[in-house]
Amino acid sequence: MHQDMSSSESSESSSPFTKAKAGEAFLIDPAGGPGPGVLVLHSWWGLTPWVKEFCGRLAQSGYTALAPDLLAGQTPANEAEGQEALASVDPDELSGLVMSSAQTVRAASKDASEPIAVIGFSMGASMALWLSARLTTEVGAVVTFYGTQSIDFDDATASYQGHYAGDDHMVSEEDRVVTESFIRLGGRETEFHLYPDTKHWFFEDGDTFDQAAADIAWERTQQFLSQHLG
Repeated sequence: MHQDMSSSESSESSSPFTKAKAGEAFLIDPAGGPGPGVLVLHSWWGLTPWVKEFCGRLAQSGYTALAPDLLAGQTPANEAEGQEALASVDPDELSGLVMSSAQTVRAASKDASEPIAVIGFSMGASMALWLSARLTTEVGAVVTFYGTQSIDFDDATASYQGHYAGDDHMVSEEDRVVTESFIRLGGRETEFHLYPDTKHWFFEDGDTFDQAAADIAWERTQQFLSQHLG
């Protein structure tokens, strides 16, 4: 059952986990109650049913997951609409929403004193990397899917895992190498994985979805979260 995040009420359902929809975000706990916190930052396709289903998978693995709506309800149907939707969002408001969402999922997690993980897709991956360099003690693990960032990670305390397509029209090999180099220059633990013969968004619903690569990436993600988030 969905309900506003501002409500303190909870309810049971027949699903293996409990769910709550909070205004412009989707929050989900494991069946046994809150777990370690994971912030999910979607791509420019918006807060789609697939994003909520992915949060459900995290809940089944024992995590409390929060996916904020970064595009104010927009769910573009193609790349041109995606670019337009992203351009319509105020950068300051977007960064503020991401930071406040990180604080929200941390507070909703099993232990609000512990760092959270952030998983981002495409534009959300870039935001996840950015966030880890801003909330340096609050973010302990970052998983990026086909997203890059060339910023200073010197103050970050997170560990990083990246998943990248072998044939990506939006992220070049140079983009990927530069991102990994900046993270390593900051002295942070990093593991980047390249999936040959896949394209951008290979992990998500759509024309470029690749089941085999997605299965491997999901297994690696679970192992990484288990290692760095408990």
